[in-house]
Amino acid sequence: MKSEILIIGAGASGLMAAYTLAKAGKTVTVLEARNRIGGRIHTMTGKGFSMPVELGAEFVHGNLPVTLGLLKQAGIAYKDVGFEMWQYHGGMLEQSDEFVEGWDAFLEKLNQLEEDMPILDFIEKEFSGEEYVVMRRQIVDYVSGYDTADVNDAGAFALRNEWNHEDEDAQHRINEGYGALMDYLARGVRNPGNQIHLNTVVSEIAWEKNAVKAIAADGSIYSADKIIIALPLGVLQFTQGKGAVQFSPSIERQEKAFRDIGFGSVIKILLEFDAVFWEGAAGSMGFLFSDEKIPTYWTQSPLRSPLLTGWLGGPPAYAQKDASAGAVLQMALGSLANIFGRTREELHGRLVAWQVANWTAEPFTRGSYAYDKVESPAARKILLQPVEGTLYFAGEYLYDGPAMGTVEAALTSGRDSAMKLLAGSSK
Repeated sequence: MKSEILIIGAGASGLMAAYTLAKAGKTVTVLEARNRIGGRIHTMTGKGFSMPVELGAEFVHGNLPVTLGLLKQAGIAYKDVGFEMWQYHGGMLEQSDEFVEGWDAFLEKLNQLEEDMPILDFIEKEFSGEEYVVMRRQIVDYVSGYDTADVNDAGAFALRNEWNHEDEDAQHRINEGYGALMDYLARGVRNPGNQIHLNTVVSEIAWEKNAVKAIAADGSIYSADKIIIALPLGVLQFTQGKGAVQFSPSIERQEKAFRDIGFGSVIKILLEFDAVFWEGAAGSMGFLFSDEKIPTYWTQSPLRSPLLTGWLGGPPAYAQKDASAGAVLQMALGSLANIFGRTREELHGRLVAWQVANWTAEPFTRGSYAYDKVESPAARKILLQPVEGTLYFAGEYLYDGPAMGTVEAALTSGRDSAMKLLAGSSK
């Protein structure tokens, strides 16, 4: 099967690349290992839930031009969301917007840093005193939870860039879920001559200049002049076993670059109860942060809904990657029972529907999203260069800006890789 361009991966980045190329009149074939499009976007309906739920990406974090532009173009509605922050520490549940004690002083010192280093090294160098014990713990929890990163190797410069550009007042949710945007892109790809193949696990990419073959696990072979590899970084870092892709000939320089970018871990837990049981204790709670085994939760605020979402990120999520869904559920219910003074049994009896999305254990993802190490900017420069004008890479891990790890990053990278391929083909 021959087309002009192969794209491996039908997540946000792969679909955006395919959409851009199809609009430019190119013939594309997209190969996706899963039985669905979307990658780390997975809007699920049914399964007992009263509304569509997001097993993967959920928020539009800020007024992001590519994402919001596509939503407007597609006529897909979204709404603004505002979050009342609550904290549970030391047996006390209270409304508080303070993530990190002494945050302003910390960020001021971080902004003076002239040479990049792992964020843990910076904390231990500049805030080592006993008076900073709480601050250090809160920063570690924040980096693990929000960035799903390991403070031992997460670069201080990238975190600083992100923290200096946060826009907490511009948060949005898509009414129909992110899946609606993926469906829109897929419809734009499916012109005559273009194809999206699901359940197609690519195990080998054999290539030479201007000639590529993607060999699937079932023996099918797909040929093209060029290829865009839009797989999650966790898959590209994984060299053996289900989902791993071998390059023939090998691309050792790029494979080292994959390892020089961080890729986090996450487990997401969706819990729909028979009522908004937390309302009496936590008012119009939006986000809840705690020291429990599953530490972070959010509601559908401002919508009054009995759906709670739990979140475990970073090294603590990796430590639970082999836990069963039932075990994760019990951790979440136990955490909520402690926070709200209920029993685990009561909360279990009030469950209407639940789902655990363990992205770290998922073989075609193997983690959450990228974060920068100190070595990552140099690695990204390598991966942004096409290999022999034939192999191109796309993914949120290649985005260089304050919206790292987001759908915006994936869409931007997919678009940019397609434009780079088009520019190279026209020479």
